[in-house]
Amino acid sequence: MSEDNLVSLIITEEDIAKYKRLDVYLTDKLPYSRNFLKNLFLMDCITTTSEKKLELKKLPPVNTEILIDIPPPIPSEAIPENIPLEILYEDEHLIIINKEAGIVTHPAPGNYTGTLVNALLFHCPDLKGIGNVKRPGIVHRLDKGTSGVMVMAKTQEAHEKLVLMFSKHELVRKYEALVIGSKLNNGGKLMSNIGRDHFNRLKMHSYAYTSANGKHAITYYKVLNYYEKFSHVELTLETGRTHQIRVHLSNLVNHPILCDDLYGNPPQQRAILGPVFHDTLLSYPYPILHAKMLEFNHPITGVKLSYTTPLPKIFDQILSKGIKK
Repeated sequence: MSEDNLVSLIITEEDIAKYKRLDVYLTDKLPYSRNFLKNLFLMDCITTTSEKKLELKKLPPVNTEILIDIPPPIPSEAIPENIPLEILYEDEHLIIINKEAGIVTHPAPGNYTGTLVNALLFHCPDLKGIGNVKRPGIVHRLDKGTSGVMVMAKTQEAHEKLVLMFSKHELVRKYEALVIGSKLNNGGKLMSNIGRDHFNRLKMHSYAYTSANGKHAITYYKVLNYYEKFSHVELTLETGRTHQIRVHLSNLVNHPILCDDLYGNPPQQRAILGPVFHDTLLSYPYPILHAKMLEFNHPITGVKLSYTTPLPKIFDQILSKGIKK
């Protein structure tokens, strides 16, 4: 705990009469939201000097001391961090890297350090001021659990031109994924609008293409190989909406990506695939999705750039155990 950020509260008889729940008590006593305080509690930042365990839904006895360790303020700008990068190409205008699964693209609530932006700022000290203050150099993103090819801008001119190229769909972006089930057509075009889910704000949802909800999203897919209970699929993006591939495979064709706990059901997938896959799937915490290839014309020189990255080991570990149909 940091003494500078430590708040101490003592439960009084008046508190016992007024409050039934600890979370309601804390929200009333402190200038923070109930959700923020709940997260602090889950991170063990709300403790007591008493031997009795705290519960958010129950106020502890009179004279119990509650200690709240408030995290320091979040920096308004990302800071450089010496995080290794797998660089595929770099010049004075842009940099292309192969992102590992588990790395967040840019700082956001819950991930203010250890991101790709923090790594880029260390590698490219002049990146600050290129594009967004909190996301310098970023022109597109990959989900935390998605590995593969990404391009970032190193100059304002390259940033503006790359953003325009993405908006006009002037890049070729191919992905590969392993999905549950083997009843997919051998290829097709998936179209819908994608917008925030009305019931779960962490999720995106697929709406009718003619709907006023969300933004148009188009994904092309091709089955590379069918296995007994899963399929190996290649996907090409025409648009790049948040969670687009994951949403389309789950909502439109009912073949969610393996290990995707937001749009699929990993425990059910492990049961379907059987014991031979159980430990491998259980040990992998991200959707099995890889941004395999990125191709575009250099925004400044016009030279064609095309980079393809090998599939992560998790693909091999699963494919080697599968039986082709």
